[in-house]
Amino acid sequence: MTNRNRPLPLLLACLTTALLTACTSSPEAGRPNTNPTSAPATTSNGPTGTTPPTTTSASPSGPPSRPPAADGLTLGAAEAFVRHYIDLMNYASQTGDGAPLLAASEAGCEGCKQYAGFAAKVNGANGGLSGDYFERVTEVSELVRRDSGHLGGSARVTVGAYTTKESPSAKPVTSKPASYTEQIALSSNGGNWIMYEIKLEER
Repeated sequence: MTNRNRPLPLLLACLTTALLTACTSSPEAGRPNTNPTSAPATTSNGPTGTTPPTTTSASPSGPPSRPPAADGLTLGAAEAFVRHYIDLMNYASQTGDGAPLLAASEAGCEGCKQYAGFAAKVNGANGGLSGDYFERVTEVSELVRRDSGHLGGSARVTVGAYTTKESPSAKPVTSKPASYTEQIALSSNGGNWIMYEIKLEER
C-alpha cells in the first residue's frame, strides 16, 4: 500500500549509519532455518510468504499461525518471522482485525499501531479495500544484529492493483502495482523475534 494509505512516518533509529557501526553481520542472514526432511512452512502467502494468493476476497478462517521456521532468535528465524509478519499485515488489511499483528509487535511500535489502526477503519471486509492489495515478500535482506540484541533489516514486497475507499461515500482511489521496501527492526520476547518498528519506503 502507498505511503498515503499506510502512514508510517517514524525513522528507525537502529538502522541509521551511526548506529550500524556497533552492529555485527552474519552469513546466516537472508537464509531461513531449514530442515531438509521437512516441508516449507505454509502461511497465507504460501511457503514462507513467497507464493502469492490468487485473490484477496476469500474470508480467512483465522489469523495466520507463526511458522516453526520463525521460532527462536537466529537470523534465519528473523527472516521467517518478517515474512510471517507481512502475512499478519495482510490479515489485518483483509479483515480489519489488527490484534494478531499487535500481539507480534512491541507495545511501543508506532508503525505497527498505525498500520493496525488504519486497517481497522479501511479493510477488505468493510469494502474499504478491493483488488490485489496483499503484500508479497520477494526478499528479506540486510539482517544485522546490534550489540543491544535488536536486529535490523529490510523486506522487499510487491502489491498488485487495488482500490481504496476511506468511507462508504468517499471517492475510490486506485493504486497501480508497485514494489516497496519495508525497513524493519526486531526485538526478542520470550525466546522469539517480535516487531520493534516498521517503516515503509517506496522504491
